[in-house]
Amino acid sequence: MRIAALQLDIAWCAPALNVEKIERRLAELMKQAATGGDEPIALFVLPEMFTTGFVMTPQGVADGQQQTLTWMKRMAADYQVALAGSVAVEQEGAFFNRFYFVQPDGTVDHYDKRHLFTYGGEQKAYQSGENRVIVSYRGYRFLLQICYDLRFPLFSRNTAKDPYDVILYVANWPTSRIAVWNTLLVARALENQCYVVGVNRVGEDTATLYNGSSAIINAYGKSLTATSTEQEELLTATLDKTALQRFREKFPVLADADSFVLKEE
Repeated sequence: MRIAALQLDIAWCAPALNVEKIERRLAELMKQAATGGDEPIALFVLPEMFTTGFVMTPQGVADGQQQTLTWMKRMAADYQVALAGSVAVEQEGAFFNRFYFVQPDGTVDHYDKRHLFTYGGEQKAYQSGENRVIVSYRGYRFLLQICYDLRFPLFSRNTAKDPYDVILYVANWPTSRIAVWNTLLVARALENQCYVVGVNRVGEDTATLYNGSSAIINAYGKSLTATSTEQEELLTATLDKTALQRFREKFPVLADADSFVLKEE
């Protein structure tokens, strides 16, 4: 499976502007893939809160009428590619940092961010999600995760009961802590014997600076592709399910993992 991710410079609280830019980049990517004879792109991944930036006052800019979801469905159908990324969403008077995974046939799965970033006050503006979400698509299983979730390995642990092949991390991870991002992305790939796709933003918002460092990492902890820092950039890579399965069979680490149950305190 060939996937693509956009390390985006998100315009602050400007959904229409961001969607227009993304649509243009997606059209360019799909045209290039078609004319270049490359394997078609099957999945296009966007950063956390890709329409607004990491906004802590979502009133008035959060998607309350599913406009962004409608747009994602249209893009997925028009280009026959799945779209994934998180959006600030309003639902029945509450706000969620919601990760949508939209397939070309119109199937929609979503994950509401469980670990809200209390250091930045996210818990004051948004409701926490409760459930871990794994999506099946074209023979792969994708675990949906958002930014701060990266720091909590138990929540992303690959288990025999609920296995997956790829973790998708979409983020607004700041430059000041980018070493943590780079380290933990590799750790999650190694400990879970899976692919990891980490898609971060670049640019700045009212609180901080972002320098990207997006990457697609295999189960050996090696980057298949990575972006440079501080600029908007597309990255693509091909995932190999057969090679992943061979590695897991040859070196069955997951079979020796400790069992555990996640509980709410």
